Amino acid sequence: MRTLNLDNKKVLVRVDFNVPLDESYNVSDNTRIVRAIPTIQYILDKGGSVILMSHLGRPLRKRNEDGSINRKAFTLKHLTNELSELLNRPVHFASDTIGDEARRLAGNLSPGEILLLENTRFHEEETSGDVEFAKELSQLGDVYINDAFGTAHRSHASTAVIAQFFDQTQRGFGFLIENELRNASKILVNPPGPFTAILGGAKVSDKIALIENLLPKVDNICIGGGMAYTFIKALGGKVGNSLVEDERIEMASDLLRKAEKSNTAIHLPEDSLIASDFSNDARSKEVMSDQIENGWMGLDIGNRAISKFRKVILESRTIIWNGPMGVFEFPSFSNGTIEVAKAMALATETGAFSLVGGGDSIAAINQSGLSDKVSFISTGGGAMLELLEGKSLPGIAAIEEE
Repeated sequence: MRTLNLDNKKVLVRVDFNVPLDESYNVSDNTRIVRAIPTIQYILDKGGSVILMSHLGRPLRKRNEDGSINRKAFTLKHLTNELSELLNRPVHFASDTIGDEARRLAGNLSPGEILLLENTRFHEEETSGDVEFAKELSQLGDVYINDAFGTAHRSHASTAVIAQFFDQTQRGFGFLIENELRNASKILVNPPGPFTAILGGAKVSDKIALIENLLPKVDNICIGGGMAYTFIKALGGKVGNSLVEDERIEMASDLLRKAEKSNTAIHLPEDSLIASDFSNDARSKEVMSDQIENGWMGLDIGNRAISKFRKVILESRTIIWNGPMGVFEFPSFSNGTIEVAKAMALATETGAFSLVGGGDSIAAINQSGLSDKVSFISTGGGAMLELLEGKSLPGIAAIEEE
């Protein structure tokens, strides 16, 4: 973006304002909006006007009973006050993403002014990557900036398809994406070792590509969450009623064999905090993870596992974390996740580079109050995951294409 002429230009910026709203439709967490402010402010300072595009939720999947779009729940108009306060200037709003009103308001913008377009996902052409829809969007601006890392892995009209209507002197990345890519490169390009990946969450199937891509690069993989029990069962352990993907057991065995060949240590939780029911108030006890009786399920890693994971993390110089260690939404089963967050913070304090990516991991680090104690928190869980899996992100590739 720094290489582009923005003076007196109408700059079309794809941001990720997919933020949570409370029952009164007020923004309850403005992190993603705050992260976009430097890019918006830079354009204004350089003499440009700003036209913002974003999605909010999945309105076409959550229609009213009569089949109409629930505009009240998903309109971006709810964000104008928050945005205006953060930028200390008024924000104009277009009640549609394209069409006469959007063209008129965009055409009338003066340098230093801001226009927020309506939710791009009110149009099914957005998610289908419709070329004509992207072309109509492109006609609102002179320059296109993509600063929505959270949707960079989607081939949507406003995130990837639109770039073709701007030449290389008219398109670029914003500061948020620049920051995401710079920090991801610290993981992907010659990271200092020992290099440890901490992976959690419910399903092995969600992390197969990530594990396979990481195996040649990392020294350790610490596995927690529900996905651990598929590996434990693959090793012949008894896991009771714990979450297991039986159809992935052979794949888990294969990943363990590959890890051995690549000299990557896979650390499974030695013990687990198990529960009689999937509930915060369920009866619970600690047992060895491969000796869980029928009728009981693992909902968090145990104290032995916490000690082992902590030791591995504190000996590491590069650490990535994707996925909680248990059902951290239940306070009774959040300890493993919180202790991992604490270990990451301590390792960072002593010189390690730590990156947290993934919605649940971000929620966990925020919940632990340690978000400012790690090196970098990615705004795009899915996008960061695909980047770490070695995949090309359409929203990035579209800008870089000659």
